[in-house]
Amino acid sequence: MFNFFKSGADERPTDVKGVRYALLQFIKQELQKAEGGEGANIKGLCLYINANAAEQHIYETAVYAEQPEELREEIQKIADDYALALPDNWTLDLIYEDDVPDEAVKATNVDAAIFIKTSRHFIKQTTTAYITVLSGEAEKPEYVITSESGKINIGRDKKAQADDGFFRTNHIAFPSDSQNQSNRYVSRQHAHIEWNNDNSHFMLHADEGGVPPRNKVKIKVAATEELVKLHSTEIGHPLNEGDQIIIGESAVLQFSNKPSGNE
Repeated sequence: MFNFFKSGADERPTDVKGVRYALLQFIKQELQKAEGGEGANIKGLCLYINANAAEQHIYETAVYAEQPEELREEIQKIADDYALALPDNWTLDLIYEDDVPDEAVKATNVDAAIFIKTSRHFIKQTTTAYITVLSGEAEKPEYVITSESGKINIGRDKKAQADDGFFRTNHIAFPSDSQNQSNRYVSRQHAHIEWNNDNSHFMLHADEGGVPPRNKVKIKVAATEELVKLHSTEIGHPLNEGDQIIIGESAVLQFSNKPSGNE
């Protein structure tokens, strides 16, 4: 399938195709070891990338950083070719960190490691993500959130009075006295983001002000360009690299695992 890579098993690749091939071979080998080669109990893969600054762009291209669904499809094809029987809902997380958890298996010839999640085998992660304001005027151009941050409220004004009379703190706040027109359609209790341990994702939830008939919450999914609307406060949506969150009519936030440099 990948005849372009002729190097020995321990030789370090230096180009995009070589890195991608080495990563896929590494993932295949670890999948074959997991669960005795039976993938039905696998919930997902955490692929850690810890390349140095000079090679970071090579690795990002190799793993389709802008379209991670393509890497997932490559892995799925390998699983199908080797009858590994991965479940339909398995997840892939690309994590760019220098410190790799002890539980993860490190590759020998690329700057990467992998952890295979099952219902009994998982890492309690401390994960960082970045929320960048693309449209509208918030208090900061970029926000840093972690898996230990708890509920990250999004809404109009830092201190906002809810319908029940109580006040809540909006951690990502769009000031009502701003001249930016996008802020007018952000509700006081519009949405929130919260880490979910079960699926190892940050989840976006609509709050009372973010479901019809009030100002809405939508997600433009980066991998598919699909536009997803949230209709309930009970069901959240997982956030992935590059997803855009539309708050109200035109305030837009972007989710990323990497800082934009605008903070």
